[in-house]
Amino acid sequence: MEFDTVIHGGTVVTASETYKGDIGISAGRIAAVAERLAGGARRIDAGGRLVMPGGIEAHAHVAQESAAGIMTADDYLSGSVSAAFGGNSSFIPFAAQHRGQSIDDVIATYDARAAQSVIDYSYHLIVSDPTEEVLSTGLPRAFERGITSLKVFTTYDLLNIGDAGMLDILGVARDHGALTMVHAENHAMVAWMNRELAARGMTAPKYHAISRPELAEEEAINRAITLAQLAGAPLFVVHVSTEGGAARVQRARAEGAPIFAETCPQYLALTRADLDRPGMEGAKYICSPPVRDTATQDALWRHIQSGTFDSVSSDHAPYRYDETGKLMHGPGAPYPRIANGMPGIAARLPWLFSEGVVKGRLRPETFVALTATNAARIFGVANKGRIAPGMDADIAIWNPETVRRVTLADQHDNMDFTPFDGMELTGVPEIVMTRGAVIVEHGHLHGTAGQGRFIPRDRVDLTGRPGAPVKETALMRAEETR
Repeated sequence: MEFDTVIHGGTVVTASETYKGDIGISAGRIAAVAERLAGGARRIDAGGRLVMPGGIEAHAHVAQESAAGIMTADDYLSGSVSAAFGGNSSFIPFAAQHRGQSIDDVIATYDARAAQSVIDYSYHLIVSDPTEEVLSTGLPRAFERGITSLKVFTTYDLLNIGDAGMLDILGVARDHGALTMVHAENHAMVAWMNRELAARGMTAPKYHAISRPELAEEEAINRAITLAQLAGAPLFVVHVSTEGGAARVQRARAEGAPIFAETCPQYLALTRADLDRPGMEGAKYICSPPVRDTATQDALWRHIQSGTFDSVSSDHAPYRYDETGKLMHGPGAPYPRIANGMPGIAARLPWLFSEGVVKGRLRPETFVALTATNAARIFGVANKGRIAPGMDADIAIWNPETVRRVTLADQHDNMDFTPFDGMELTGVPEIVMTRGAVIVEHGHLHGTAGQGRFIPRDRVDLTGRPGAPVKETALMRAEETR
């Protein structure tokens, strides 16, 4: 067999096993995996390296306006380049509907923006205005195109769709085999805390950390899971930041419910003390839900290890520390008027590899599952996330021993800071490939704008998570068929 590329001499790591082997690539696909392969127009020596599926970043905000009208610093060119330098071969950012917009217009907007991407991409829709047209026409048309996931919010004035809106969305997603994602925080609790803090003059960045209580997340996760159970629909809980929230997800999964969840590196790496920095420096660390404390970090690690979380995603939300982003409302703005989110698309995999695999918290196979394979399975990315014949040759070759300190320059994004600045990490992706093409090699970009392709995705895979119908909805359906 003739190969375009052979990766030889490396240690192949998948979500289930690790072995010595060679990989032969032809026409952008993995054509063979064997102990030894000859030939190859190019032969890449992976001796002493780990050969893993390229990461699939399944939670990122790229070329996206916030509900408040603030545009992220990264477009699809810089965002995809940053992702690639971080070991990712594809990503699924959000395409945000703002109130009054049709789903068709949203998708057309993001198709134009995403045309610059260096890596393959899809979208999760954000739905903030579930009108009858959106529910009956817009969303089904998006699902038919292969955009099979969407996100809703239980908080923020311009995004919160309420319990009734969420039930409508869950029902439509269920009927079309799509997956609903939820940002779960109790809106009234957060609003009440904001008023209480403002009345006391507590508006510096550090107070953001206590303005969104753990209880607000825990209650909203419980409510979202309950709504999904009533609707008989699968649910993906994003950026879980609390022990109680993780425990609620764990319980639902143990009961067989089709519930999926993620956490993020910032909740494992940072604490509320990072918001209490001199002047307005704490604004850099404002995200929602907020970072918590070391006890919560320990609990989240235990949930990662026990299988509560399907993935660890970046929630890359790049707002610069200037008037275009964090400080749009002035250098002394109160915390509720500071842009929410922080960058992390390039740091996600190196940080998790160093803190997880190198420090013995995770097996290499679990790292692959959390960063690529599970996302491919859950979000219907059929040809990515695995190293096997017939799969896209989306591959990252890692040097597991290289030690470096995180710098802004090595993030390759459009940001002016990184919250991971100065952290010493072990392990670096040296070569990253998308469909067999080398896009990053030893610190140099080889990918070009527009090289990435749109990924039409399959229905959500609910194998092994059938759930159980709520008695009353089961009775309703039984009466309907009589």
